[in-house]
Amino acid sequence: MARTRAQRRRHSLFLTIALVVTLVVLVFARDIARSAHGAITNQRSENRSFAALANTLIVQENDFDARTARLLGSGATLSRPVFDARLNQLDHQLSYLSTSAELLRRPKLAHDINDKIADITETRVDDYEEMFAKIAHALTMPAPSPSFNGPSSPDPAHSLNESALTWNQDRFALRHEPGTVRLDALTLVSAKLFEANGVVDLTASPSLAVVRGIGIAAVSVVPAPLPARKGVILLPPVSKMQLGVSVVNTGFVEQRVTLVVSMKPTNGPLSAQSQTFHVELAPLQSYAFTPRAIGLVPSERATLDIRISGAPDSPNLARSKSYRVELSPSGHS
Repeated sequence: MARTRAQRRRHSLFLTIALVVTLVVLVFARDIARSAHGAITNQRSENRSFAALANTLIVQENDFDARTARLLGSGATLSRPVFDARLNQLDHQLSYLSTSAELLRRPKLAHDINDKIADITETRVDDYEEMFAKIAHALTMPAPSPSFNGPSSPDPAHSLNESALTWNQDRFALRHEPGTVRLDALTLVSAKLFEANGVVDLTASPSLAVVRGIGIAAVSVVPAPLPARKGVILLPPVSKMQLGVSVVNTGFVEQRVTLVVSMKPTNGPLSAQSQTFHVELAPLQSYAFTPRAIGLVPSERATLDIRISGAPDSPNLARSKSYRVELSPSGHS
């Protein structure tokens, strides 16, 4: 039986609808595929960017490890000032490692690899700071200022070893993710060296041994004394004398110094006067004391003693000075 015109129209309409549906499905599938491909592309880009930055940080950490190991191995041949300078140079570099690690926390990647490397780096920075503090304490040197806020590790070398081994396992987390990136391993040279020898070689070094020495570098008097024989401070008839005493620490070690200034008259109405001062001198540093003005009377004769204590004399410097103070008589009859 021949189809009617209406039937043919309905058949054509069904075919058209089926074709449109098929095209919509194909376009939708293509968009989904493109979207998935774009997501993978973005993830691949993020993984590769992270790997480049992370490996740069790891190279810096491994270079830091090598430099620390060299200082531990050859430090016994250095002088105290040079060793202290190199220890502080290393300590200052730690802040850059912390900053670089913190920048890796975003964007978040698979397996929390961002936080893992950042947390491990922060732990290692704290461990290195604790190691440097132990070295400085053993050598009686000023300890580098710590920047960590957490509790210190009782065994920083062991902690450094553990954190490196942990990262060397975690670094494969992105191997099967888009981008197939490779993350470098951390080295353990300085941690193993410190764990094996500690500070034994450093504390046994003669060049790193503490050599203490202090001395009086200069004494100033106001008003300026008149010409007189050595050891005599000859003054016009004034009512007071102002002293200035400069003390120097010639050892590369923090040194507590005590200064005593005493004046004992041998005639006149004034009684003995004494002043005592204390100061903590930094390595190879000087300090100028300014005692209170000392009362005087015309024609007075007195003995002025200036003494410092806290360490042995330094070469060419003395820990005490004594003067005969003489005042001219008053011009009044």
